[in-house]
Amino acid sequence: MNRDKFFDSLWKQYISVTPQARGIQSLLLRHGEEVTNDHVAFRTFDIQGFGLEMVTELVAEIGYERFDSYVFPDKHLRAHAYWVPNEHDVPKIFFSELVCAELDSDSQSIIAEITSPLTGELTLKDLVGAYLFKRPTLEQYSRLCDASEYAGWLSTMGYQANHFTVNVNGLRTLDSIDGLIDLLVANQYPLNDVGGVIKGTNSDLLVQASTLADTIRFEFEDGFESDIPSCFYEFAYRFTDSTGQPFQGFIPNSANAIFESTDRQA
Repeated sequence: MNRDKFFDSLWKQYISVTPQARGIQSLLLRHGEEVTNDHVAFRTFDIQGFGLEMVTELVAEIGYERFDSYVFPDKHLRAHAYWVPNEHDVPKIFFSELVCAELDSDSQSIIAEITSPLTGELTLKDLVGAYLFKRPTLEQYSRLCDASEYAGWLSTMGYQANHFTVNVNGLRTLDSIDGLIDLLVANQYPLNDVGGVIKGTNSDLLVQASTLADTIRFEFEDGFESDIPSCFYEFAYRFTDSTGQPFQGFIPNSANAIFESTDRQA
């Protein structure tokens, strides 16, 4: 699978569970904007053949190299950032994994059970909407979410783009993230306000915002059905660094808050 086909398939799958993304893109297009993607994000468990070590080999197939790494201790996560060297107009990839051993024993047992069907290694095709797990029961899902909202989300949504990201620098009629946020609020898109709607500062060289995830109906292993969070849309504006080039990395404090876009809502 080449890079263009991968991202095209990824987008089609993403908007099938994230209708707000299609709506927001249409809204921006009506404003005369040309929407480009800053990065996509994925989630996984730290399981042999499906963790970040495999991911690094996998994305290399479409030209990506790791350029930074991050840890999120309170969420029991670590992550790698990938880019295509010397091609800053190509979307970056942000890939995180849950460190299962840091969760309580009950949560680890649930994860072991639902991931028992995993065999072999993660593939690019899997990232485009593959559900490779045994479905959790509603009780297992609730217990996982209580221990880690990230784990609960992954247990039901599987492998797919967790979010795409509008490159605010590429917009023409909206020259700041503030103007974009005003437009989204005016059109009643719910936003993640953890740590403030706009996360990061000019001195961080990156400011971001995100919607709250859409919801989809999910049937659990024991036959119960419930609405669960699916995916969300992010927005990023990058400032130039000391070299005069746009900053390409991520800010852990901001990313930590953006993870909560897929938390269950009261």
